[in-house]
Amino acid sequence: MPYVHHRFWPKGLPHAIRIPQVSLTHYLEVAAARFPDKPAIVFGGNALTYARLRERVDALAGYLRECVGVQPGDRVLLLSQNCPQFTTAYYGIMRAGAVVVPVNAMSTTAELRYFIDNSGARVAICAQELLSQLQPLVADESGLASVLVYAYSDALAARDEDNDDGERDALPEVVRAPREALTATGLVDFEAALARGLAPPSSLPAADDLCVLPYTSGTTGNPKGCMHTHATMLASSVASQLWRGFHAESVFLAVAPLFHMLGMQNAMNLPITLGATVVMMPRWNPALAARLIERHRVSVWAAAPAMLIDFFAMPDAQQRDLHSLAVLSGGGAAMPESVAAMLQTRFGIVYNEAYGLTETASFLHANPLLRAKRQCLGVPTQSVESRVVDPVTLEELPPGELGELVTHGPQVMRGYWRDPGADRAAFFERDGKRFFRTGDLVAVDEDGYFFMRDRLKRMINASGYKVWPAEVENAMYGHPAVHEACVIGVADPRAGETVKALIVLKPEFHGQVSEQQIIDWSREHMAVYKAPRIVEFLERLPKSGTGKILWRELQDAHRNVPSR
Repeated sequence: MPYVHHRFWPKGLPHAIRIPQVSLTHYLEVAAARFPDKPAIVFGGNALTYARLRERVDALAGYLRECVGVQPGDRVLLLSQNCPQFTTAYYGIMRAGAVVVPVNAMSTTAELRYFIDNSGARVAICAQELLSQLQPLVADESGLASVLVYAYSDALAARDEDNDDGERDALPEVVRAPREALTATGLVDFEAALARGLAPPSSLPAADDLCVLPYTSGTTGNPKGCMHTHATMLASSVASQLWRGFHAESVFLAVAPLFHMLGMQNAMNLPITLGATVVMMPRWNPALAARLIERHRVSVWAAAPAMLIDFFAMPDAQQRDLHSLAVLSGGGAAMPESVAAMLQTRFGIVYNEAYGLTETASFLHANPLLRAKRQCLGVPTQSVESRVVDPVTLEELPPGELGELVTHGPQVMRGYWRDPGADRAAFFERDGKRFFRTGDLVAVDEDGYFFMRDRLKRMINASGYKVWPAEVENAMYGHPAVHEACVIGVADPRAGETVKALIVLKPEFHGQVSEQQIIDWSREHMAVYKAPRIVEFLERLPKSGTGKILWRELQDAHRNVPSR
């Protein structure tokens, strides 16, 4: 019996896919053989070809094996902003048969110590600008013995005064900074290590070998490592490229951090499986992004809604030729209706909202390109089965009822790293299948599309009424003065909890609109129990490295502030 959503399935796309029984590194070998002179990565005006990328990956793998003693299954920490060296390091670690531990570039020394202790990493690869955060852990009780260090500037094109378009100068100073001498014990120059040209291991990793250990954000406690194999990563990547019609001539913009699944999968692993070109940015710069899209005819861009809101509100977005953009995709938060409508009306682009987690290697649900619904998680993609269950009993609920999204698919991680307790809480067996509990509250409509209502523990209970912050936030973006919004629950002596909205105003509305006016507008546009009772204006909202608003941090800070 076909699922309801199969009525809107992309034509010609199978409902299930076979997962390639090879490693991610296999695809780099193939791309280098097929397109040796093709740019794999464009960065700061310089192009790194597939042949050269493969050479560097092989040399790093040889060095890790022969000079640092990295063995198959060992974990290697990777700490960096986006740059070609990140890709070299990522694939070099895997080519050596080891496991990449990608960590947030904003991690503190204490956080890095946790990742090292928990993963058991003895070797790290680090960008020069972040070495001060990592160096205190070298050769101390953390067990970190060696750190390979690179400077971003080594990947930049040499300055050409006769043909200088300013692309290099638009990069942050820290990216243009020259390589510094390394004198401390345990530090190794990355470029010097590659220059030795040591041969990689003769055998490639197997599909079921562990290859990457990304850590969850830790919003419910200490971060947990998610065990992904080459097969789970490829399941997500291959499904995404088929769903969205990507090909070897697609040009991808890499802006989302590569240490996070959104960037790692959509702007690094997926393009390499295709042999496509990536135009890479080290940090978010909307004006530079517009120039790069126009110059390099970028056709694919995966980004969080907050990033796209900033980009398309910028004057350059109206002045540049952006017609090459064919697919904008992302997730993590719903795209506000007003922005989605603007993209379609002004640029002819339908934002392809999708849904995934670190635990599912990113791509899990997506909207069909020709039958999308806005503010929607879409439908389960190829080989994925998702259900809505009662969070307490885990019994499946009928369509339309609110419950927890649980899922079964080939991209689901093998489990949490050395945490059997977390595995028992996250997985359960049903009908002979292993389902993962996402912790997200959803409802399914009559067409089989999934709609996010919120995280399981983010619900606000106001006088017995359940309020879902994501729903309120989406509505508030309809106010012309609202640039960003985060809705949280705060203590209320009468209602138990009440709704509070933290708002960043658009610059032209500063001093022109009051908190009370926002409250009054909200009561006109949503049920009174949903409308914020408190509004506070902020200059900015804290965000993760991937652009997600840190609602829990805000909620913790405002939880006990007396209501007015």
